[in-house]
Formats: sequence, structure tokens, C-alpha cells
Amino acid sequence: MIQLKSVNKQFGAISALKNIDLHIGPGEIVGFLGHNGAGKTTLMRIITTYLPVTSGRVMIDGKDVLKSSLAIRAKLGYLPERPPLYLNMTVKGFLSFAAHLKNVPFREVGKAVDRVCEECWLTKVKGRIIGTLSKGYQQRVGIAQAIINDPALLILDEPTSGLDPLQVVQVRELIKRCEHQRTVIVSTHILSEIENLVSRVVIVKQGEIAADAPLVELLYNSQSKNLEEAFLKLHPVYEKN
Repeated sequence: MIQLKSVNKQFGAISALKNIDLHIGPGEIVGFLGHNGAGKTTLMRIITTYLPVTSGRVMIDGKDVLKSSLAIRAKLGYLPERPPLYLNMTVKGFLSFAAHLKNVPFREVGKAVDRVCEECWLTKVKGRIIGTLSKGYQQRVGIAQAIINDPALLILDEPTSGLDPLQVVQVRELIKRCEHQRTVIVSTHILSEIENLVSRVVIVKQGEIAADAPLVELLYNSQSKNLEEAFLKLHPVYEKN
């Protein structure tokens, strides 16, 4: 599904990514971990085709992102850390708008809205103004807009940030339901959270991949009891939020 070969990204004199090689197969749920500024968001923006590479090659579903960015965007869903919501619109109106933007066929828009509302547990608030909803519901609306076009690839940046414990559990269950249906990349700094979501962990450190392994293998090789302990061995100065 995703293949990066010798990817580098420069912002002036700053090397944000250095010689990244990465392969992610269909149906995987992969977690990107790292400090703020480690390069996680840059890596995700390159995969979503919003940022070009300085050098190297990125292939999504067999297509080169530099040559087929529009075709690739039609197959992916993206939820940034701050969901792109219009707070004065109803949930149904906003999702219909998102469906049109993502070229969902006109006759299928209603079915697509009903589908994502059911998947994201939004049916009972479909007629509500988004700005009147709790942050947990707004996060669900953000995920719903990301999957309205039924993407093969779903990319979520800090999907549980700022949610209360119950909302975190609900969003986690929503993401887990995507397993095997689509490829999912989750970026977060909350170690205990990602441990409950993903089967594979990619740790990014200073623009490089410091570790890339199935969660079970990473814990075993580092002789750690949990992901936090394994991560601290790679990032001894990591500060929990």
C-alpha cells in the first residue's frame, strides 16, 4: 500500500527527514511515535501528498505521489490534529459537503452520509449544529469526513488529543473497527494509547526511523514490559504529557 525509498525532506538548512525507507502493507494499523519535532507530521504530510519530498520516492497503491497526487488523494482520508470542521453547519450538511469535495457521486452522497454516521455513532446527532457538540462528538465528525469517500488509506494525527477517558475509549474502538478494512496510520505521543490501537510501531527520532517493528517484537527485543518502557530506552529524555 505505502512504500517510501530514500526519502529526504529539507526546510532550508533543516533536515526534517533523512533517508527514510518504509513499507506499510494493506490492512495494517501502524503507529508513528516520536517527540514533537521528530518528523512525524512531515512524514504524514508527504504520504498524504500535501508536501513534496526533497529527494527519494513515495509510492501509494502502486502510484508515484509526484505523478498521480490527485488519484492518490481520492483513495485516502486524513484527519489533522485539529479537525477541519465548519462549526455553524449541521453534521449532515457538513458531511454532505465533504462528500461533494471528495467526488462521491451525487446519487451516493446520502448513502455515504448515513454509512459514516452509523460507523462513527453520529446518527442521533445528524441534525445538530457541530458547534453545539462535545469535543468527542466533533472528533467523530472529523473521522467521519475522513472516511466519507471510503478510503483505502486513513491517516489520523493525534486522534484522541484533548478527549476525556470515555471519549478516548469510543474513538479507540472506532479506529480498531477499521482494522483489515483499510490501512491506518496513527500519529500520537500518548504511549499507553497507541499500545491499545496498533499492531506495529514506527518510532521517529530526529528525522530518522529509530525503530520499526510489530509491537510484540519491539517489546520482546527491548525486554520491556510495555511500550512506554521500550520508548524510553530510545528516548531517555522523553517527557510525558
